[in-house]
Amino acid sequence: MSALVITDLHAQVQTDTGPKDILRGVTLTIDSGLTHAIMGPNGSGKSTLAYVIAGHPRYTVTSGSITLDGVDVLAMSVDERARAGLFLAMQYPVEVPGVSVANFLRTAVTAARGEAPKLRLWIKEMKEAMADLQMDSSFAERNLNEGFSGGEKKRLEILQLGLLRPKIAILDETDSGLDVDALRVVSEGVNRFREATGAGTLLITHYTRILRYITPDVVHVFSDGRIVETGGPELADILEADGYERFTTVKTA
Repeated sequence: MSALVITDLHAQVQTDTGPKDILRGVTLTIDSGLTHAIMGPNGSGKSTLAYVIAGHPRYTVTSGSITLDGVDVLAMSVDERARAGLFLAMQYPVEVPGVSVANFLRTAVTAARGEAPKLRLWIKEMKEAMADLQMDSSFAERNLNEGFSGGEKKRLEILQLGLLRPKIAILDETDSGLDVDALRVVSEGVNRFREATGAGTLLITHYTRILRYITPDVVHVFSDGRIVETGGPELADILEADGYERFTTVKTA
């Protein structure tokens, strides 16, 4: 069992006019086996939370804490966080010319597992994982995300998730830019990962459509850099029907 514990987290970003507070006291615990969905309007700080957990250098934590299994995450470098078992599926995966998908995946898996997988077994494992996501095996020879469609990039993120098998998965608007078929395939990949590993999952989204495929245990409403309401899966249906207006007008101390 693992737990990602976020306590009274405050963070800011540097802008042309000086530092700007983004996170304003986030408290959240994600345990193994549970899926938390964070929903909220644009600009509420949802993606910032994901980036801060992962260690993006653009953001500065000003107070609060993040621990994984009792170990201080904020004291870790980005690669140490990944090796410890944190995974971020990015909303906008970056292109890396000159690095093939196959080489990238094997390097990442070697770092996560502590040893290089045997080549013959690795090729079989990778091809089976790609087939599950309806990805042609030729993708393995292409440069990482270079010329990939939005759906192809998101499938590759979930391919990494399945191969790396982290303790805690953070999925930042994984449904963004996906058509109906790609959304189904990607969601099935996330569900396979959850069933196989029992990992905890933090799913960040604007819309309920992905929640029709990936059922959350807990739904949080994010507004003005903090969680303003928490409920069960039914809360997502309320947000779909009524929107975020009543939450964006809430004033909290």
